Amino acid sequence: MRISNFALPALIALGLLASQARAEDAPKPAAAASAFEVVPPKKDNDLRIFYADGKVVKGVPALEKMNSDAKLTLWLAGNQFFAMEDVIHAFQKTHPEVGNVALITLPPGILLKAINKGGWNYEGKDYAMQPDIYASVDLGHLKALKAKGKMEHYMIYTHNALNLVVAKGNPKKIKGIDDLGRTDIKIMLPNPIDEGIMTFYAKKVLQNHKLWDKVSGGKECKACDPTPNVHFTVVHHREIPDGLMAGTVDAGIVWATETKNALKEGHAVEAIPLPAEDSLINEVSYAIGTLTGNPHQAAAGKYLGFLQSSQGQDAYAKFGFVNASKTDLESKPIP
Repeated sequence: MRISNFALPALIALGLLASQARAEDAPKPAAAASAFEVVPPKKDNDLRIFYADGKVVKGVPALEKMNSDAKLTLWLAGNQFFAMEDVIHAFQKTHPEVGNVALITLPPGILLKAINKGGWNYEGKDYAMQPDIYASVDLGHLKALKAKGKMEHYMIYTHNALNLVVAKGNPKKIKGIDDLGRTDIKIMLPNPIDEGIMTFYAKKVLQNHKLWDKVSGGKECKACDPTPNVHFTVVHHREIPDGLMAGTVDAGIVWATETKNALKEGHAVEAIPLPAEDSLINEVSYAIGTLTGNPHQAAAGKYLGFLQSSQGQDAYAKFGFVNASKTDLESKPIP
C-alpha cells in the first residue's frame, strides 16, 4: 500500500506520541539512596545556627550555611535542645571573637552515624559536613570514634537523672517504675534503637525491675507498638510530654530536665521522682570531645573551657542539669 506524502507525517507523529506514552508509563528508576545519614522529618528546631548578631536560622537554611558561616559546630545529644540557646548565647558573650555557632541536637546514635557517613540528608538534599565537637550520654560512642582515629580526649561536663512523667494530677496513681508493668495504663518509652536514654539507662532500670521483656515484648524498634499498651518513640523522648497532653499516654520515662522544660512550657504534666537506683542520678553522665582535625580547633578549645567554667555550669544548671565535679571536668584520654 502506498502512503501519501500527507499521511506520512501524521503517522510519524502518532508513532512518536505512542513511543512517548510508553516511555511515560514505564516504571521510573528509584532515586538513589543517600550515602549520608537521613535527618527525620520536621526537625528544623534541631538544626540551628546562632549568629553573633542574635539571629537564629533553622532547618534547611541553617544546613546550607553551616560550612560557610559557622565558626564552631556542635553535635550534641538531643535532650539538651531546650537549654542550648541560653548556653550558646552565654558562650558567645564570654567569647565574642568566636562568632557564629552551628548546632545539631539529635539522639547521639544518629549523630555518630552521620559522623561516620560524612554528613546529612534532609528533605531530599545532601549536606557533607562534620562537627568540631560531639557529645553523647554514653562514653562508648566516644570510644567508637577513638577506634576510628577521630577523637582522643574527653571530659564529663554535666549530669542528669531519669524520672517518670505523668498527666497533671496523676489520675492513674502511678508511683514508680513497677507501675509500668500494669496493663491498665498507656505507656510511651524512648525507642531502644538510637535514643541513648533508653539504650544505656532506662532499659537497665526496666531490666532491674524484671519489666523489660514485658513492656518490649522482646522487640527493639522505633515508631512502633511492641506490646498493646506500649509505644516506642519515633526520634525523641520529648514526644512523651506531647502524648500526655494529647491524652494518648498515661506515663513515660524521660530525663528530669525534660519534665522541667515541659512544665516551663505550660504542659499539664508532673514528675514522679525516682530513688537513686532508678533515677541513676549517680551514673548519668554527658561526655564531650573535639574531633581530630576539626577546622575550628581554637574555638572548640574555648567552648570546652567555657563548659569547665562557672558560667558554663550555671548555663546548664538553670535547666535542671546537675553540675559536673572538678574531676569530671578534667580532660582525659578516651580509654
